[in-house]
Amino acid sequence: MSDDAARLTRRRLLGGAGLVGTGVVLGAGGAYGVDRAAPGDAPGTSAEPTVPFYGPHQAGITTPQQSRLVFAAFDLTTSDVDAVKAMLGQWSAAAALMTQGELIGPTEIRPEAPPFDTGEAFGIGPQRLTVTVGFGPTMFDQRFGLAARRPAALAPLPQLPGDAVLDQQISGGDLCVQACADDPQVAFHVIRNFARIAAGTAVLRWSQVGFGRASATSRAQQTPRNLMGFKDGTNNIKVEDADSTSRFVWVGDETDQDWMRGGSYLVMRKIRMQIEGWDSDSLADQERVIGRTKEVGAPLTGRHEHDLLRLGRRDQHGELVITARGVGVREDRSERRSDARRDEERGERRGRSRRMPELSCDELAESDPAERQSQQPPGGQAT
Repeated sequence: MSDDAARLTRRRLLGGAGLVGTGVVLGAGGAYGVDRAAPGDAPGTSAEPTVPFYGPHQAGITTPQQSRLVFAAFDLTTSDVDAVKAMLGQWSAAAALMTQGELIGPTEIRPEAPPFDTGEAFGIGPQRLTVTVGFGPTMFDQRFGLAARRPAALAPLPQLPGDAVLDQQISGGDLCVQACADDPQVAFHVIRNFARIAAGTAVLRWSQVGFGRASATSRAQQTPRNLMGFKDGTNNIKVEDADSTSRFVWVGDETDQDWMRGGSYLVMRKIRMQIEGWDSDSLADQERVIGRTKEVGAPLTGRHEHDLLRLGRRDQHGELVITARGVGVREDRSERRSDARRDEERGERRGRSRRMPELSCDELAESDPAERQSQQPPGGQAT
């Protein structure tokens, strides 16, 4: 391995951002590449709350979830390690500025040339922006000599039971970027300018816009509802639970790669909801599918949202009250581990609703082709 390649793997990479149907390695907090903007380089001028860019962990992983998301995967088009490091360094410096509500460069000094910043977020403020970057499995192939630095836990996901065939056009990627904010234009601004900075080094592979919160990540947040109208994320790990985040979110001494300590892993999965069919279903059947009441969010075996699931309980006819079918398959299995305290494997969910069409600007023309997915049964199917 070259010295440059070795140095790249030791950088504290901004982690996060997943791949549809693929795992992503999330490095600890810090600069993406060789350059790092000093805290004084990006003084915040807005009185609005900001999320620190630098820290022991990347922001955007256990940060209380914002209302808007723009997520993108990039493919590298070069095998030049120095070019990749330079791009990551520029991303890092730009992110440090944008999370403070600043532009990434002056706009009025070169009238004969394109401005450094596209300008659509000017004056909006930071809006609790977080920018999180992850490395996909393909980053560790032969191009950069990083195979020996690839964590053993970072492997392509197999086909999961009940899933449709993964669409490779909206899966994978060498690098992924997750931009979250309380304003959609602020999040969009990140991906748009990252794509411009990456020109000649990386190209956009696919992108996804998300809105709302489909899971709570803090005890200060009420459990939100998904587009099926049910509470989602009742048993999600909360940021205030330091023991659980340390055990299930952040990588520790169990890793085979020292540089991964303090980082994390993320998988992005899309669940397509055909809400027209769902909306015509009876309330009783909807609740049987989910395994919870619609209004309160209580399990069908309890009265309150946070009551323990009683998965073996049967009704007066001898039938299981909570059955493993439809969406309930996912809910039962995840909650069986958490509510029954069988929690050897858990993770934090940061759910979003999504809309179509996706990003619609010339620089991000390679938008998500999710409309080409085959018909799925009502209630949703992971893709």
